[in-house]
Amino acid sequence: MDKTQFNELLSKTGLSKKEFSAIVGTSPGAVSNWGTANRDIPYWVETWLKLYIENKECKELKQILKETVCDKS
Repeated sequence: MDKTQFNELLSKTGLSKKEFSAIVGTSPGAVSNWGTANRDIPYWVETWLKLYIENKECKELKQILKETVCDKS
């Protein structure tokens, strides 16, 4: 994963770099440096972001279904 891909996935989460860094327990500066010449993006970040996005989408779908079922009751 390169810096562009990281930024695109992070954008899809709706999280800022500061929010993301707080959740994963690292500094915002470290996250900002990922993908630069001397700082590779950790191997786990891509999977973490994809799972976060999937979970967010599932929660949104669950809410829509809940509202639909409750409206028909």
